Amino acid sequence: MSAIGPQLLARLLDEHGRALELLAAQHCRAAADVVQEALIELAAQAVVPDHPVAWLYRVVRNRAISAARSEKRRLRHEAASVQRAARFQPSAGSTARGAVDAESAAAALAELPVDEREVVVAYLWGRQTFEEIGQWTGTSATTAYRRYQSGLNSLRTKLGVACSLEKTSRTPH
Repeated sequence: MSAIGPQLLARLLDEHGRALELLAAQHCRAAADVVQEALIELAAQAVVPDHPVAWLYRVVRNRAISAARSEKRRLRHEAASVQRAARFQPSAGSTARGAVDAESAAAALAELPVDEREVVVAYLWGRQTFEEIGQWTGTSATTAYRRYQSGLNSLRTKLGVACSLEKTSRTPH
């Protein structure tokens, strides 16, 4: 059989899309993305597999498992970075008795909107300037700085302490 046609792809999506997404959701958070990537991969095949439905289920399952592993690695990396950086120390006026544990910090970081989380991570652990962050996010240095400040404020609220997260007192130029 030759390359997959748009009609077959649409039929597969209509008939199996929800079930494929449910399958992926058993393993990872990005179930819809996993299904979409599998469908794109199927559409790119030069030759349609003998059993396209079975092929889709296998690919979705494998991609979902990989996505879950990637997410676990990312969370472990973030937690380790938080511990190494030792940035979450209570300030002098804080009523907290010790540092925030890495798991809580990583969980709070994961709850931030993506644009704020990217800036906080890039600035604190990637040691990038707001100008550099603005370049790769397609924003200005000022917008990157505002996202950073908003992210810090959200982390302080989520963690319930007055955290000292600032590397330096640099502001965008």
